[in-house]
Amino acid sequence: MKHPVQFELLKTDGRARRGRLNTLRGTVETPVFMPVGTAATIKAMKPEDVAGMGAGIILSNTYHLYLRPGHEIVREAGGIHKFMNWAGSVLTDSGGFQVFSLAGLRKIREEGVEFRSHVDGSLHMMSPEKSVEIQNALGSDIVMAFDECAPYPADWEYVKRSSERTTRWLARCKEHHKNTERQALFGIMQGGVYKDLRHESACGITELDLPGYAIGGLSVGEPKEAMYDVLDSSVELLPKDRPRYLMGVGSPDCLFEGVERGIDMFDCVLPTRLARHGVAMTPFGNISIKNAQYERDFSPLDAECGCYACRNYSRAYLRHLFKSNEMLSSTLLSTHNIYYLLETMAKIREAIDSGRFLELKKEFYGKYGR
Repeated sequence: MKHPVQFELLKTDGRARRGRLNTLRGTVETPVFMPVGTAATIKAMKPEDVAGMGAGIILSNTYHLYLRPGHEIVREAGGIHKFMNWAGSVLTDSGGFQVFSLAGLRKIREEGVEFRSHVDGSLHMMSPEKSVEIQNALGSDIVMAFDECAPYPADWEYVKRSSERTTRWLARCKEHHKNTERQALFGIMQGGVYKDLRHESACGITELDLPGYAIGGLSVGEPKEAMYDVLDSSVELLPKDRPRYLMGVGSPDCLFEGVERGIDMFDCVLPTRLARHGVAMTPFGNISIKNAQYERDFSPLDAECGCYACRNYSRAYLRHLFKSNEMLSSTLLSTHNIYYLLETMAKIREAIDSGRFLELKKEFYGKYGR
């Protein structure tokens, strides 16, 4: 069967991969960073502005859209693309991470997870079947399997039980997935920081021959070195002819490290979350615009950045907006942060094309953190 999402591997530079993700709504060049629109909106941004910066695919979330406004309302609106006026591709997270982050408000069983809504305290059951049913109604291009994101730290026995349950849940997701001609189901590797469990998980999920695979359960509190160590031993366990997606990772250093190890897709709320706290991402590291040193600084956030915020506004003005609690502060800083990450990925793709990825990575670390 031909999958509705096809991956072309165009070039490699070491383990770094240059590819192309073809969905029914267009072509996405990889490696790619996907901005996150949790509730069918990139916070503080208009969809056309996000698209104008080069984003061809974004992420939205099953858990949040299920609780508000409800997946049936989105279906009635014509699906998530029409509902939010987004012409590009959409990947929906299964809701597993959000459900499991509720901690004391949920109970895990083989059937699924019983949880109380953070919105109104009402009781719900999220199962593999329910998660897929919701995502089918949303009409996203890529559907993520329902999984348990084990916490860090967690002992080997707990992670083993959790990871094995995730593999069983994946089989149920595949069985229940109805819209196979228009939506691609991706499986998720789990296993915490335990290499043997990662290997076991990879074997289990790849047997189902899915159009793409994600690496979950990282960037959940473990040291970055532990994440890189897991990636070193895990990425190559996934098929070379399918896209590899590292979930929840979006700091520029982690993007470089992930690409170097063979990752094709990334997502994170980091650029817009930092923006709402007055933090800008730059090639030299993050800067907090609320600091007093920027009160009379009339230079742009980054003199070499081509984003709308840097072309038109100064650090002093952005600081004024933030200190005055003006909404425009979040919009301009989000614009800058998303643009910075999208441009970083574009430079990475160009470097892989020309066989100079490691040279670009060295240049990046020569500035980053200064």
